[in-house]
Amino acid sequence: MKMVATGFLLGATVLFLVMRYLEQIQGQAWAGYVRAAAEAGMVGALADWFAVTALFRHPLGIPIPHTAIIPRKKDTIGDSLGDFVGENFLSEDVVRDKLRRVDVSSRVGAWIGQEANADRITAELATAARGVVTVLRDDDVQEIIEQILVRKILEKEVGPPLGKILEGILADGAHRRLVDLVCDRAYDWVTDNQEMVLRVVHERAPMWTPRFVDDMVADKLFNEVRSYAWAVKTDPEHPLRHAVDRFLTEFAGDLQKDPTTIARAEQVKQQVVEHPEVQKFIGQAWGVVKGMILDAAADPSSALRMRVRDGLMSFGARLTQDAELRGKLDGWLADAAGYVVRHYRHEITTLITDTVAKWDAEETSRKIELQVGRDLQFIRINGTVVGALAGLVIYTVSEVLF
Repeated sequence: MKMVATGFLLGATVLFLVMRYLEQIQGQAWAGYVRAAAEAGMVGALADWFAVTALFRHPLGIPIPHTAIIPRKKDTIGDSLGDFVGENFLSEDVVRDKLRRVDVSSRVGAWIGQEANADRITAELATAARGVVTVLRDDDVQEIIEQILVRKILEKEVGPPLGKILEGILADGAHRRLVDLVCDRAYDWVTDNQEMVLRVVHERAPMWTPRFVDDMVADKLFNEVRSYAWAVKTDPEHPLRHAVDRFLTEFAGDLQKDPTTIARAEQVKQQVVEHPEVQKFIGQAWGVVKGMILDAAADPSSALRMRVRDGLMSFGARLTQDAELRGKLDGWLADAAGYVVRHYRHEITTLITDTVAKWDAEETSRKIELQVGRDLQFIRINGTVVGALAGLVIYTVSEVLF
């Protein structure tokens, strides 16, 4: 484009010289009109060349004042650009209005509600999870588990919360299924261990009692125990069941209020935590969890990834259908964006100003010229053409008047 614009200038110069020759030497009157147009075109081309060149460098290398504007004003331009972006794009009102018109939550809901997009998000989350788990040092995580989690367990009394939980279970009657199971298993055990009852009776019976008497006593004892077990199993209102309920109720209360019971619960907790198997489990806990996370993240068909994907799709469907939820989410997003631009707008615009400040002045000028230089060369071309037309009009008017 520089060559084209310069070509217009050279063309106007050649035309001027030819027309000047025809006018002065050959006496051609009409050549004066063309000569005046070419002359004005040359002036316009030179003036616009000077104006365009002065933006990026000193014309002909001469340090004329108010030239090489961009290299000299680079930092000022960067500051102005940062201020412009901050005032017109990072204004809290502008950001809130844009987010309101964009309707982010509705678009997000429609997007993540599609299975392909939910799979994509799940895959990215899995990649991030693998990265985080891989970066974390096993020793550091294990130390956190041992020092924080275990210490918190040891510091907190276990009796009162256990008593509260047991009290709730008893109030709902959920424990009765467990009692039924125990009664069923007790009856089955008694039924299946008749020979053991006979053997115990024979071992404990006096040496002088006849064998058949021991057998009769053993049979009678076995039948009574089995009958009692059957009664407990089949009668929901059996006294033994009520006794179990009363014991559990009292135990739940003692766990919450009785110092002795609470102290015993603490002793049991301490013994459990200090048990070698438990200590071994704690020591291997992070390794087990880490392996589970890595396996689940690496397998696209793992239950964990399927649940994450289904959860995302479900959340997306809910976003598209629940206007109240969308309103809340849009409000939170607008508040978060408003907080960011309100408190960190200067830091964001500093990224622009600092980046421009680090640029080399000549390199910056060259980059800008490459971006807008093509259009600026059209200014030179237009200056040549418009100047020529203006010169023709002026010359024609002067000829008519004088």
